Amino acid sequence: MSYLVAKYSPRSMKIIDGKAVAEEMKNSMKQEVLEYQKSTGRVPHLAAILVGNNPASKAYVGNKVRSCNQVGFKSTLIKLEETVSQDDLMKEIEKLNQDPDVDGFIVQLPLPKHIDEVKVTLAIDYRKDVDGFHPVNFGRMAQGLPCYLPATPYGITILLERYNIETAGKHVVVVGRSNIVGTPISILLSRKSKMGDATVTLTHSKTKNLHRILLDADIIIAAIGIPGFVKEDMVKQGAVVIDVGINRVEDESHQGPSKLVGDVDYEHVKNKCSFITPVPGGVGPMTVMGLMKNTFKSATKEIYP
Repeated sequence: MSYLVAKYSPRSMKIIDGKAVAEEMKNSMKQEVLEYQKSTGRVPHLAAILVGNNPASKAYVGNKVRSCNQVGFKSTLIKLEETVSQDDLMKEIEKLNQDPDVDGFIVQLPLPKHIDEVKVTLAIDYRKDVDGFHPVNFGRMAQGLPCYLPATPYGITILLERYNIETAGKHVVVVGRSNIVGTPISILLSRKSKMGDATVTLTHSKTKNLHRILLDADIIIAAIGIPGFVKEDMVKQGAVVIDVGINRVEDESHQGPSKLVGDVDYEHVKNKCSFITPVPGGVGPMTVMGLMKNTFKSATKEIYP
């Protein structure tokens, strides 16, 4: 499939199909895994710790396990009760740190309130931190050094590259400053790199004149966690809109009890855009692929020998 497209005209809005890109990447990775297996006698191994029964977390981890199966990875899912103690969780993390067969692992967020997420992040061996959250990986990312990139920002940069969307010299406005998406994508796109060299404005709940700032954006990355936050009158004609939000809301069409929507008012915004990601089917599948690519890099010792 070719992702090269013509320049924007008012009638040439393109939907960025993250699902299609992810499927293409899985097919390519499947061949890489076969070659790796022939040369080493093993396959990459990704593990995940799931605490509690959060439906969204269960669905997300399930997607990761299915993706592992599709590309030929080995996967391990460790399920822990909602009431698990901090100490017992840390013991499970240390087991995975010490297991030479595990190339990378994640602890699915969010965690129960009695668990300290910072301590959990710090406890993960940065060489197996395929979510890219450990301060070693985060710091190396900020300095432009080899590292495991946070999975969602990694996926976003892949989409921008696949669709030949220019970032150099563009004004990117990021809405949301989380350590998982907003802050790292602002760093990645501002770095001197192929999918960087942008002028980035990182906005959040305390930002004044956000409406005016968004109207000046060539590229908007919405990751604030508020359904339909970015409205039509906040987007200039021809802008690129990347919607990271995944929100479950009541389905007013009565086709079901609820539906997934993003942080962008998609139906009203899409016709003003040169490119836009849908929810679902946009950034979500690429987050999983970012994780898979990090795991493969861990197995092949591409980042940390």
